[in-house]
Amino acid sequence: MSGTAPVAPAPPRTALGRLGWAVADGWTITRRDLSHWARRPAPVVVGLLFPVMTVLMFAYLLGGGITVPGGGDYREFLVPGMFAMTMVFGVETTFAAVAGDAAKGVTDRFRSLPMAASAVVTGRSAADMLASVLGLAVMVACGLAIGWRWHNGPAAALAAVGLLLLLRFALLWVGIYLGLVARGPEAVAAVQILVWPLGFVSNTFASPAAMPGWLGVIAEANPLSATVAAVRELFGNPGWDGASWAAQHAMTLAVVWPLALVAVFLPLAVRRHRDLGR
Repeated sequence: MSGTAPVAPAPPRTALGRLGWAVADGWTITRRDLSHWARRPAPVVVGLLFPVMTVLMFAYLLGGGITVPGGGDYREFLVPGMFAMTMVFGVETTFAAVAGDAAKGVTDRFRSLPMAASAVVTGRSAADMLASVLGLAVMVACGLAIGWRWHNGPAAALAAVGLLLLLRFALLWVGIYLGLVARGPEAVAAVQILVWPLGFVSNTFASPAAMPGWLGVIAEANPLSATVAAVRELFGNPGWDGASWAAQHAMTLAVVWPLALVAVFLPLAVRRHRDLGR
């Protein structure tokens, strides 16, 4: 009968069917997010170049006065830390995208469609993880260009990359949750207030041993410091060892901290997305 509204297809009844449905819908959202970057490449290029400029600034302008603990080349000390910082900077991108979609009503429109409820957050997470892989590849090329090298073989290097992406995956859910809570991209300044201290009060640019005592304790306890120390050890770069408990167990903490963040913020993000509009 003409004029009759189309009936939305019912979700599959089997668990396997529902999983396939969710994956297909999540990939649709991922492609949508990637297509936005293809149509507006300028923000993507700026996001890729900013950490490169930071590396060059510290390597050639500011790093000359920084002593590497235990000795060694400062650029080899710096580059693994900047790999991790690039993962941290991604929180702002995730937050802005999620908050922007929520503020413009895009998220609510997606929720009204016959699609898997998880598709919006899983699609965003997949798109941002792909962007993080690209950003990490650019940073590796930058590090190689200024003289950084890994020294413990390809297996250890791949393990280090895995820890970096695990950190990004954990922080991604922090960004998604904060974006759903804020529902406005103008609040990105508040996220920067959280992200920048996390990045700089760490062992990324200097050893905590060179900081005032209380600040060094905070830097040692920073989850970012655990990942930085662990990847330096895996890459065979200087500056990963230390006398504190956190430094001695950096490899374990580099796994435990991200998993703890995922355990807290993934359910919060899913619940917040489910409760939108109520």
